[in-house]
Amino acid sequence: MKLPRESGILLHPTSLPGGQGIGDLGDPSLRFVDKLREIGQHIWQVLPVGPTGYGDSPYQSESTFAGNPLLISVDCLVDLGLLGAAELDGVSVAATDRVDFGAVISVKFQLLGLVTSRFSDRAGPELKAQFDEFCDRHNRVWLDDYAMYVALKTAHGNQPWYRWDSDLVRRDAAALRRAHADLANEIDSVRVIQFLFDLQWHELRRRCESQAVRLVGDVPIYIAHDSADAWAEQALLELDDDGLPTSVSGVPPDYFSATGQRWGNPLYRWNRMAETGYAWWKKRMLRMTELFDLVRVDHFRGFESYWQIPADEPTAVAGRWVPGPGEQFFRELISDLGELPIIAEDLGVITPEVEALRDRFDFPGMRVLQFAFGNDPMAESYRPENYIENCVCYTGTHDNDTTVGWFRSAEGEGTTRKTAEIEAERRTVLDFLGTDGQEIHWDLIGAALDSKANSVIFPMQDLLGLGSEARMNTPGTATGNWCWRFRWPDLTDEAVGRLRHLAESAGRIHR
Repeated sequence: MKLPRESGILLHPTSLPGGQGIGDLGDPSLRFVDKLREIGQHIWQVLPVGPTGYGDSPYQSESTFAGNPLLISVDCLVDLGLLGAAELDGVSVAATDRVDFGAVISVKFQLLGLVTSRFSDRAGPELKAQFDEFCDRHNRVWLDDYAMYVALKTAHGNQPWYRWDSDLVRRDAAALRRAHADLANEIDSVRVIQFLFDLQWHELRRRCESQAVRLVGDVPIYIAHDSADAWAEQALLELDDDGLPTSVSGVPPDYFSATGQRWGNPLYRWNRMAETGYAWWKKRMLRMTELFDLVRVDHFRGFESYWQIPADEPTAVAGRWVPGPGEQFFRELISDLGELPIIAEDLGVITPEVEALRDRFDFPGMRVLQFAFGNDPMAESYRPENYIENCVCYTGTHDNDTTVGWFRSAEGEGTTRKTAEIEAERRTVLDFLGTDGQEIHWDLIGAALDSKANSVIFPMQDLLGLGSEARMNTPGTATGNWCWRFRWPDLTDEAVGRLRHLAESAGRIHR
């Protein structure tokens, strides 16, 4: 897949201004799409948009198919006549520069509960017909299991599915029929909420299309253990009879970590998936292409080989490399779905075999400018002069510090690295960019836009020139992540004009 020469912004919808204490799919998103067109940007990349669980991480979702109810605009529900404007009084969440997920969850689900309880009474014939179509389309392949999972989890005091009654853990048919009868109203409520998300999401997609903006999603290679997907597809995962993992995901020790990273997601039984023609993955990617124009597939290297860690090991040290599904996997998907609109997340230590798999299908890989200046053995590959055209260049990702925060750490602020190492990296950055570092975010944005990379994406925080206080995520920390928001006045006319000029000069504005 060859990408056009263009650029865009990485911003999760939760970080938008407006809404009930959180960005949503209503006016904040539509206004942002219009702003992207004004700035001359053709890409909006988001993080996974599935429903989040403990820790509020988009990367630990209760479903890889469903949408996050917190993103639903309640103002749009008022416009549909499903809520009264007066019902929003006294239950709003104050607009701040951080998402208070606890308060947002309380208010959003209180309002959504009102909507679902009277949907059949207040929804007009056209809306009801759209709802029936949503439930009866191929969404049924995931919606029924997800709705049952949410209803059962609530009934079990939010305990993970592998701690439910054993007959429900095993998905005994009689037990599921009884649960469906007992929880019919709760199950219908989940379906209505997912329909409303879908309705608003496709309105957003139409606005993007009209403004020549492509939506880029994010697909983690693995699914959360406590998810509707894992509960429904236990036979496809390395789980024991009680639903507990026998081995889990991660990456081995490397330059950055002496003990590696133990992610803890259950691994796939790729041989069983192959026996079905990778049917579950086909359903997953079909859903992603309904939601997005392109998807970034996280940890792409796991399709070539993956690090298998025994579930009882506390770190990733004792893992081993196991062959992944490789070329056969992608050929099977392409045979049913056609060309796959994939960006391969190929960061870190990548083998020639992984590169060959990526290139065999012309999947663009990723380059991150912040990685180009340190002592990492891979640093040279992230230098712009070494890019190929068919790649996506980022100044940083959601897991990186902001560019300003990163550069300040290179100056010695908040770092434990040795002074000589810090100074060497700082000199490398300044010499390479030919700058004094006073506007380091613009320096990196300019270098990215001028590079050969067909697509360039930078976090909103870099466009705004914000420091570490605006960081979206700090890997390895359990709290304080995913909360950052900006305000419309932060996006000044000066920044808008400057970015448009740089993008136009680099030949990245079309239509």
